[in-house]
Amino acid sequence: MSNVKKGIAVVAAVAVVGVVGAFAYAKQATVTKDIGAGAENLTAPSAQLVEKGRYLAVAADCVACHTAPKGQPFAGGLAMATPVGAVYSSNITPDKATGIGNYSLNDFDRAVRHGIAPSGDTLYPAMPYPSYAKVTDDDLRALYAYFMHGVQPVAQANHGSGISWPLSMNWPLAIWRKTYAPAVAPLVLSKYQGEALARGAYLVQGLGHCGACHTPRATTMQELAQDESNPAFLAGGPVIDGWLAVNLRSNPAGGLGRWSEQDIVDTLSKARNAHSAVVGSPMADVVLHSTQSMSPEDLKAIAVYLKSLTPGPDEKARYAVSDVTAKALKAGHDETRGAQLYLDNCAACHRSDATSNAKVFPALAGNPSVLSDDPTSLIRLVLAGSALPSTKGAPSPLGMPGFAWRLSDEEAAQLVTFVRQSWGNQASAADAGQVAKIRKQIDAEAQH
Repeated sequence: MSNVKKGIAVVAAVAVVGVVGAFAYAKQATVTKDIGAGAENLTAPSAQLVEKGRYLAVAADCVACHTAPKGQPFAGGLAMATPVGAVYSSNITPDKATGIGNYSLNDFDRAVRHGIAPSGDTLYPAMPYPSYAKVTDDDLRALYAYFMHGVQPVAQANHGSGISWPLSMNWPLAIWRKTYAPAVAPLVLSKYQGEALARGAYLVQGLGHCGACHTPRATTMQELAQDESNPAFLAGGPVIDGWLAVNLRSNPAGGLGRWSEQDIVDTLSKARNAHSAVVGSPMADVVLHSTQSMSPEDLKAIAVYLKSLTPGPDEKARYAVSDVTAKALKAGHDETRGAQLYLDNCAACHRSDATSNAKVFPALAGNPSVLSDDPTSLIRLVLAGSALPSTKGAPSPLGMPGFAWRLSDEEAAQLVTFVRQSWGNQASAADAGQVAKIRKQIDAEAQH
């Protein structure tokens, strides 16, 4: 046998051994503890425990993912796009045939905190079990009591995966879980100074699973950080459903550095504050289904924790208060095409000074969504528009129309660039290629 053939044979043998070893590693059973029933009989839990579980389910925003459009609460069927195909949320009502009605407490625990179904299959991390790993045993029991006794059973079969073979094989997913998912352990709250800070850390890192969207991910799709010890934590995540998950750290331009704690509380409770507003349906859904119904104390705790975070990795954008653009526009100086487009399409609501009306429309000067290093959200907003959810604290469902019908790709890019580089905003320019790509995505979504 030639040396080349020998080399090929050795590589092939190593590859086979590697695959066999990986398969064996994936199929190795994950040992989890028996968390027991605690102090209360969960076959007939108290109303107080069920209510506690209901509130925790709200804080975890379970309904948003496990409810399809026009579907029954928690009956699943919501399609979630992934780079390899659609994943559909499961029925988590207590229906015994199609839901989780036959789950024991330990089955529930393995699914929620470990990412393992009763069958032994690993769940896709669209289910944020890496965050739920920090949920306490007591809170897990309360959630179980609620889903078994506080949720109406719905007979609805689970939707099959939209991921094609061989990517649909489960054992590589088990390798991912064992390699990247954190160990199930309660958050050490004693390291935080003060009850509010500790409670905020628990809600943000655990039940709220904020990092699942707002923390950047590696090429292997795990979150780059799980807590504030790493400056990548909450430093801005991927584009989700066409909208960029913004930086939640104290960066002064694209983050929350210039926001007060009350600004954060107002955003979580009303989807808007005195100078900004929620942009995009993913976060609007969070406010609508979750945070607006949380207690003022918990919202305050979240704000305290987020404001405790130091700035994340260096951002390219900057902001310094400036009235140069406002004075120029008021004086009739609109020589650039971007300025002309702004006056024709935006100034009626956002005003020539970009401060808007604090009680109605968000300001554009110094707005973190405007100053994100990635202009995706602003481009999509210009093309497709958006609407604020109607909340208990701010019931008016204010909206912005889309301008895709009247702006070319080049014009939209010039408008976005003008907004990102005026009134003290100092962010990178947008280009027509970016606009064309996002326009194509919007058109595809409309057809779907």
